[in-house]
Amino acid sequence: MSTATLTEAPVKTQPAPQGEVGHAPAEGRITDQAIADARAMIGLHLRPEGPYLQDATADTLRNWCNGIGDLNPLYRDVGYGATTRYGSLLGHPMYPMAFGWLGRTRWGLPGVHGFYAGNDWELFRHVRPGDRITAIERVVGVEEKESKFSGRLVLQYVEACYYNQRSELVARALGTCTRHERKAARDTGKYKEIEQYQYSNEEHDRIDEIVLNEPKNIRGANVRYWEEVQEGEELPTIARGPLSLMDTMGFLVGCGRGHTHGVVLQAAVKHPGHFFRNPEAGGGVEYTGIGHHRESVAKEVGVPGTYDYGPQRSSWMATLVTNWMGDAGVLKRVRTEMRRFNIVGDTTFCKAKVVRKYVKDQVGLVDIEIAAENQRGEVTTPGLATVALPSRNVKLPAFIDGAAIDLELPVTR
Repeated sequence: MSTATLTEAPVKTQPAPQGEVGHAPAEGRITDQAIADARAMIGLHLRPEGPYLQDATADTLRNWCNGIGDLNPLYRDVGYGATTRYGSLLGHPMYPMAFGWLGRTRWGLPGVHGFYAGNDWELFRHVRPGDRITAIERVVGVEEKESKFSGRLVLQYVEACYYNQRSELVARALGTCTRHERKAARDTGKYKEIEQYQYSNEEHDRIDEIVLNEPKNIRGANVRYWEEVQEGEELPTIARGPLSLMDTMGFLVGCGRGHTHGVVLQAAVKHPGHFFRNPEAGGGVEYTGIGHHRESVAKEVGVPGTYDYGPQRSSWMATLVTNWMGDAGVLKRVRTEMRRFNIVGDTTFCKAKVVRKYVKDQVGLVDIEIAAENQRGEVTTPGLATVALPSRNVKLPAFIDGAAIDLELPVTR
């Protein structure tokens, strides 16, 4: 482990008057009234975040893959896609995130910091070049809990339904956000002993080998039939890391996200609790989530260093499954939970195994237990996935997407 001196936190400044952009992230409190006010919003439709990338093109679909490190030609190569059963390039199953990140801190609990805590996606139709995505997002739940990280916290649940230009349901996702008081998270110091990991040459070689061998494990046109899959079967591991600024900034580029100059200032004037004038930038306005790129701001919310984006990690877990299932498979569901921070320098090993095979709605389905583990051996992201695979049983009909499969999931879960 590194013994390098950690960057000192910025000097505390007085909070700004209400309605003005302050010189430090707001220090909101979780109170009974704030929770009651948030619960009063259940059922309300929100203005969807963005849109950022609303129109699917060969370029935006490929660029999304660049942002998550996905090498599958089905999602990035126009010529390859044209030769498949789909007749075209397809969007990566998590591409609807490029419209806007579900579960962001955008409602209730003013001044209280929020972290993306995970998503549970149910997928119905493919995104193809020429599609235009829209979304309906609504508040579906608020839950109060205790944590070792910050004491009292609030879980907020939103549901987003993504549609194409034909008003067909593409995907439905449950997004979860955790809200923590910044001061409480700093004071508990749960992660204060964690420092950037120092790798041996052998560890770097192992990571590089997994990354460079990933294309060999992309199933592609070789059909994986439901009958050949065995419960307990392990999927080939993929690796993402060591996490660098190239990775986090590349994800923003892949999502088409970027706010600068007057665009930022106008947003800050409208929503001052989400922005601050950072002394490290000469008083330039920055979003309170800049801790993904500024260590000092990350430490102000109890995180030991700059860290990844949750939607990015969720997408890695989807890639783990799509590599394995092949072009003929359909990712029907993928659920990920962010349990630990993935800081710059960490490596994420995405692992999975088949836990159940069954037939539902005349489709052969496979449930897969997925987990992301860091180089310290800590599970950072548990989850699950459900894949539809073609069957050699001629009594089961062929399918091309997940539209006919109903997993009967509850709204909050």
